[in-house]
Amino acid sequence: MAHLQQLLLMSFLFFFYLSPATSMTQDAGILLHTKNALLEDPAGHLDDWIPTGDHAPCNWTGITCDSLTLAVTSINLTGFDISGEFPAAFCRIPTLLNLSLSNNMLNGSTSSQGISLCSRLHFLDLSLNLFVGGLPEFVPEFANLRWLDLSQNNFSGEIPASFGRFPKLQVLCLFANLLNGTIPAFLTNLTELIRFELAYNPFTPGPLPSEIGDLTKLENLWLPFSSLIGEIPGSVGKLTKLKNLDLSNNNLSGKIPYSIGGLMSVKQIELFCNRISGELPESLRNLKSLLKFDVSQNNLTGKMPEGLAGLHLISLGLNDNQLEGEIPEILSSNSKLVEFKVFNNSFSGNLPGELGRNSSLEEFDVSGNSFSGELPPYLCYRKKLQRLVAFNNRFSGNLPEYYGECDTLTYVRIFNNEISGEVPVQLWSFPRLSLLELKNNRLEGSIPPAISGARNLSQLLISGNYFSGKFPVEICRLKELAVIDASSNRFSGELPACINEMKRLEKLDLQQNMLSGEIPNRVSSWTHLTELNLSGNRLSGQIPRDLGNLPVLTYLDLSGNSFSGEIPTELTNLKLNKFNLSGNNLAGKVPPGFDNGFYVSGLIGNPNLCSPNLKPFHPCPKTKTTSWFLIAVFLSLILLLSVSLFWFYKMKAKAVGGKSKPPWKLTSFHRVGFNEDDIFTSLTDDNLIGTGGSGKVYRAKLKSGQTVAVKRLWGYNGKQPETEGDFLSEVDTLGRIRHGNIVKLFFSCIGEDFRILVYEYLENGSLGDVLHGEKGGVLLDWRKRFTIAVGAAQGLAYLHHDCVPTIVHRDVKSNNILLDGDFNPRVADFGLAKTLQKDVSRGEGESVMSRVAGSYGYIAPEYGYTMRVTEKSDVYSFGVVLMELVTGKRPNDSAFGENKDIVKWVTDEVLASEELRDNGGCSGTNLHHLIDEKMNPSSGDYQEIEKALNVAILCTSAFPMNRPSMRRVVELLKDQRDVSPPAMARAK
Repeated sequence: MAHLQQLLLMSFLFFFYLSPATSMTQDAGILLHTKNALLEDPAGHLDDWIPTGDHAPCNWTGITCDSLTLAVTSINLTGFDISGEFPAAFCRIPTLLNLSLSNNMLNGSTSSQGISLCSRLHFLDLSLNLFVGGLPEFVPEFANLRWLDLSQNNFSGEIPASFGRFPKLQVLCLFANLLNGTIPAFLTNLTELIRFELAYNPFTPGPLPSEIGDLTKLENLWLPFSSLIGEIPGSVGKLTKLKNLDLSNNNLSGKIPYSIGGLMSVKQIELFCNRISGELPESLRNLKSLLKFDVSQNNLTGKMPEGLAGLHLISLGLNDNQLEGEIPEILSSNSKLVEFKVFNNSFSGNLPGELGRNSSLEEFDVSGNSFSGELPPYLCYRKKLQRLVAFNNRFSGNLPEYYGECDTLTYVRIFNNEISGEVPVQLWSFPRLSLLELKNNRLEGSIPPAISGARNLSQLLISGNYFSGKFPVEICRLKELAVIDASSNRFSGELPACINEMKRLEKLDLQQNMLSGEIPNRVSSWTHLTELNLSGNRLSGQIPRDLGNLPVLTYLDLSGNSFSGEIPTELTNLKLNKFNLSGNNLAGKVPPGFDNGFYVSGLIGNPNLCSPNLKPFHPCPKTKTTSWFLIAVFLSLILLLSVSLFWFYKMKAKAVGGKSKPPWKLTSFHRVGFNEDDIFTSLTDDNLIGTGGSGKVYRAKLKSGQTVAVKRLWGYNGKQPETEGDFLSEVDTLGRIRHGNIVKLFFSCIGEDFRILVYEYLENGSLGDVLHGEKGGVLLDWRKRFTIAVGAAQGLAYLHHDCVPTIVHRDVKSNNILLDGDFNPRVADFGLAKTLQKDVSRGEGESVMSRVAGSYGYIAPEYGYTMRVTEKSDVYSFGVVLMELVTGKRPNDSAFGENKDIVKWVTDEVLASEELRDNGGCSGTNLHHLIDEKMNPSSGDYQEIEKALNVAILCTSAFPMNRPSMRRVVELLKDQRDVSPPAMARAK
């Protein structure tokens, strides 16, 4: 017996020591085989997966083993940039519990057969990949799965019934896919769930399951953009452990259920952007843990219940509703209030006077209501307030003195009220303040020298008041100041001479004041100035010639002053959308560049101006007979000037190339009748027509009479190396494209310290410049705009469908669509263009960007959470351009309000029109206000304009799968039949 026990003990010890080694060898074999068969690792993260070493595979990257048995328990390859199919064979390791493959380039489908190998897992994370097809079916053996994250892929179809059979599942994340079924009721069988996240899917409209209250352990219910309809089920009140309830951006209707007061642990309730109606329930008083409550953009009515004042709110957001009545006084007793936001409602009456005294307010926004009386004096009592927004109300009285002690302020907007008196002196000087907007009130007093303390101020907007006195010289110390609008006040005296040193200035509007003296000379530092308006003052002296050399000035209004002397010919260098020198004392001949009918209105009121052709100006007097002596002197000067110019151009060419015979590489893409020497001599400030992020653009008129555009990129030798990629991208893209709607690249020139592109010159500049300026608005009728839309669409369709590999522009915007003399469009600026290698095994032409590409207002929404670029990204941007063409507004026009862009604004208005038509109204009758008033369309244009808007809405759908291809966009625009956006596009 003793011998048998000893034998058993020895056998146990033998297998104890032998088993780990055997297990390690088997696990290593599975890992290596799966990696080599199914995965690609371009970054080499898995290079240390080699079958050597005493601790392999437990010491391999991404592998975790049990400390006792040395069996593999976890594989975590998150963010390794690996690609290939779903490596289900990893799950052949019998001890594997956790598998995380998030944030990679894995693609293809996840078959039910393959996923069944992983039934022993506790944790499965496949998020942020490129998986397609339907969600996999899970076999019943997945009894221990606790975490399932398949979010941010391209899964489509319905949620399989097997997803309701995970008895231990705590986390279910399916957000940001292309799921288009409904949210099934069987998901409420997952009674262990803590996180339920299905947001950002194009579900078929359906209700939130009424059994949602069965998920009693739920802490996060996150369902924005999930096509929810119907009422919020009353069972939601049973979620006593819920901390975050987010049902925003859906189509929920009905009332907020009284049972919501049962969410005893909730900290955040987000119900904004729905169609919820009725009053706020009194049961909200029970939510003692609530930190943020946002029910903005609904149809709520009535007063806020007094019980709401007792909530421990961080944010009260009731914006964009139809709430009426006053804010209850008891609200001011809330000691937890940090953010107070009730903007864009119908509130009236006075705000509680004690608001802010008992809480540490950081943000205060009551704009867009009908509040009256004085602003609450204690908003900054605890010295925490950062944003003070109260515009578009009926506030009166003085600005409280306490506001002068609030040096934490960064953002102040109190315009369009009836506030009077003086601004507290210190309010001008807060060091963190970036925006001060007090326009259209009844404020008075002067700007104090203390304004020099506002060193971060970028916008000073105080027009439409009764401010007086001189502009203080201390304002010149504000190096970040970009916009000054002090128009329609009573400022007097001379402009500070140092104002010409403000290098960041983009807009200077001092019209309708009592300013005197001259415009300071040497304003060449205003390289960012786009608008200068000094009209309606008492300014005198001559107009500075330097104004004509400002590279981006497009708006110049000096009318209604006492300027004298001649009009500087340098002003003809400007590309102006607004030009007005009328009502002055200017004399002499109208410069040739202004000698046409378009500029007459900007020149009248100067009785001493003359012109040989331009009426109503009298002809210029003929010169007397010139003596032979003067002729000789004149000819000598011409000869001297010619020699000087020849020497100057020769030196200029030498400077550009670096040597008299510079070593450069010239690549020609078209047959041209000029060479690089012709180009170099044109790279002077006199020919500068634009400055951008990558370099300068010049207009070069050649000896042959041809005009070309020359782009010279910023300096090299380590100064701005990122422009090298832009240059090579543009050369590579444009050099091989031949299409009538793509700008033509003639040749490129690469030297040791310069990069130059020469392409066709388009007389009418960019669509953005023409569309948003007064001159362009008159010229661009609907026929021209429609032609531009179709042409630009054809150019993009060529890039997407006819180029091999496909080219994605990545920066489609109105400023990158150029117009020739007949307003035919050319897509331009390919510095960010990206070729997509079409390969199904690699995600069908998607690309992950390491930096944000594109321009604000044009970037597709999915870019923010996937950083993936496809052709559909360009389609979205083109939809924005199409909306610009119809409305004449910029993508982020201030008229839309703080939380809207052109896409949201147009979509909301078209939806409202659809509803009106469905209720018996006339189609399109309430869309006229969307159309650019400068376009003056004919009655026959409206149907085509409405169709273009519908195409734009299709293009800007929140979900890429709902956007048409650019080839389809061209067909839709040309199709004479009506085009209506589908429900998913309209419901975005």
